[in-house]
Amino acid sequence: MGFRQAALLGSICFFLGILFINFNVDHQVLFLPKNDTAVQQGYAYYTTFLRAPLAVKALMHTLMGVGLLSLVANFTTWTESAMFFDGTSIALYVCSLAMYISVAIPSIRTVVDPLPEDTPQDREDALGVLGAANVIIALLLFGILGLQGGMEYAKALE
Repeated sequence: MGFRQAALLGSICFFLGILFINFNVDHQVLFLPKNDTAVQQGYAYYTTFLRAPLAVKALMHTLMGVGLLSLVANFTTWTESAMFFDGTSIALYVCSLAMYISVAIPSIRTVVDPLPEDTPQDREDALGVLGAANVIIALLLFGILGLQGGMEYAKALE
């Protein structure tokens, strides 16, 4: 395993750690009967998450870039395994970034700072959508880990 793959695995594991922490709140909203306590805990947690210092947000977004750059750098070797494993990993990573940008960020903003026309039901629905997006992003990142493990296994068989 080289530096590029270590950078990719490190950034993915960092985000999976964040998503597992988020799952403590998300599973109460998604998989258990809804109650006001779980919803209020979700509001409080994601308010803290969004109001985190700028250094935390900068670290998260830098690691997103590191993960994408390491995948693109792995893809430039033009081996057969790079085309299949790294190409699919890039697709999964871009899908997870798109899910984060298009679903998670607007949902967390609706949860924390609702617009005047947003009803309490809209805010609660946004909390559920945010939890679902976090679960989907985690599954996509697990797919990348599986593909990278499969690539190492294929190299070992060669």
